[in-house]
Amino acid sequence: MIRVNELKLGINDRKTILKNKIAKKMNVAIDDILEYKIFKESIDARKADIKMIYTVDVTIKDEKRILKKGKFKESPDYDYKKVKSILNKEIRPIVVGSGPAGMFNALILCQNGYKPIIVEQGEKVENRTKSIEKFWNEGVLNENSNVQFGEGGAGTFSDGKLTTRIKDPRCRKVLEEFVSLGAPEEIIYKNNPHIGTDNLRKVIVNLRKKIESLGGEFRFNSKVTDLILNEDSIEGIEINNDYKLMSSIVILAIGHSSRDIFEKLYEKHIKIEAKPFAIGVRIEHPQRMIDQNQYGNVKLREKLGAATYKLTYNSKLRGVYTFCMCPGGSVVASSSEKNTVVTNGMSEYKRDKENANSAILVTVRPEDYGVDSPLDGMYFQRNLEKKAFILGGGNYHAPATLVGNYLNGENTKIEKREIKPSYKPGVKFIDFNELLPKFMNDSIKEAIEYFNKRINGFKRDDAIITGIETRSSSPIRIIRDSDSFESENVCGLFPCGEGAGYAGGIMSSAVDGIKVAEKLMAIEK
Repeated sequence: MIRVNELKLGINDRKTILKNKIAKKMNVAIDDILEYKIFKESIDARKADIKMIYTVDVTIKDEKRILKKGKFKESPDYDYKKVKSILNKEIRPIVVGSGPAGMFNALILCQNGYKPIIVEQGEKVENRTKSIEKFWNEGVLNENSNVQFGEGGAGTFSDGKLTTRIKDPRCRKVLEEFVSLGAPEEIIYKNNPHIGTDNLRKVIVNLRKKIESLGGEFRFNSKVTDLILNEDSIEGIEINNDYKLMSSIVILAIGHSSRDIFEKLYEKHIKIEAKPFAIGVRIEHPQRMIDQNQYGNVKLREKLGAATYKLTYNSKLRGVYTFCMCPGGSVVASSSEKNTVVTNGMSEYKRDKENANSAILVTVRPEDYGVDSPLDGMYFQRNLEKKAFILGGGNYHAPATLVGNYLNGENTKIEKREIKPSYKPGVKFIDFNELLPKFMNDSIKEAIEYFNKRINGFKRDDAIITGIETRSSSPIRIIRDSDSFESENVCGLFPCGEGAGYAGGIMSSAVDGIKVAEKLMAIEK
């Protein structure tokens, strides 16, 4: 196939005219084009005349003649290449965690003839959804199964964003697997693909069934309470303080909120280190306002989908950036510990709700909280979450403020309030200067002023700020060898994914799960 770039269509053009565009650009007859596939679709909204930009892969008659001219190149090969598996197939690896890293690790193992056991402290998606809805509606938290824990990981109750900065060819494998399991086919080629939390829940169920059909075994409601070591080697895990599950291969695909396991690692002298992370707030605007700013016309949302944004700013103190922007979505309660408040954003596939929301995060460094132990960042997060619970008035209500009050003083009179907070169970309006450390408040306020230059109305008085957002990434890294991916001081233990500090988001976590599977299959045991 031949790669053809920069094919431009108007937003009202049908994709069927792509074939004509290809023929014209390649200077060939239309009948010479045997087949074409869209590799990438993106929107160029920099000018009033918005364009759709396509990269396509074309199968054409006499490809060698076309390539010989040197104007076009052969399409890259993105087919997933299996690695040689040496590890004894009698060994049943234990995968701790069923987020993207754990699930794709298990899938690759199964596709190579292994039968992993996937251990998950939370519930399967169907039951997990009920537990989460009970928390949102009634304030009843299940500490083992919630937005952070359970089948599919934390991303299952977010937006299902599949954007990533990594350029790993395994990304294609992940996307193709998702499509085969029921995700929209467009995620293969859209520039900023998302599945939506509603679709992702169905895809996760299908992924579980596929893994089971290949010999994998899931054990839900199974919390790891200990790691069983023999000197410098892993021998298995303890589950629910009750029984032992033995294996010489354990993949720690834990999420960024697995604080009890972080403490267990520290207790067992397994090498971990503090790493930078970020903390901040959620901000809500009318989605119509974002559409108008990004497209110049709110009606274009019908054709282009709800508009998104991604903003960064370097304050006098440190970096500030928007994160996990959820167009047409909601701010959701994401606590995993009693008497704490944690926020996150969530959108369904249609992204059709009134508000747009995004995190505004401030980078946090180890020197901000002290480094007496590598767990201090985790305790820093927890203390702020407890403080947010108290300031929110209890019952998991979140503290909130209006941007006008936040920037101009809490006694500022806001005449018009169009935006309603979407967070459930509810919010309590407070002075955010009481919640966040000064360096965060100062940095966020500076950033909001700057972001308003990029998106008119970003600092509108009635925009709602809700807090606190603490779980954007893991506060620790489980140190692993750069070649083998094994723990530096425990043989057979493989740190993996976001919770281990090696990924951030669905795609990079899934890819890391694949990479760890490839590494451990190369072990001679």
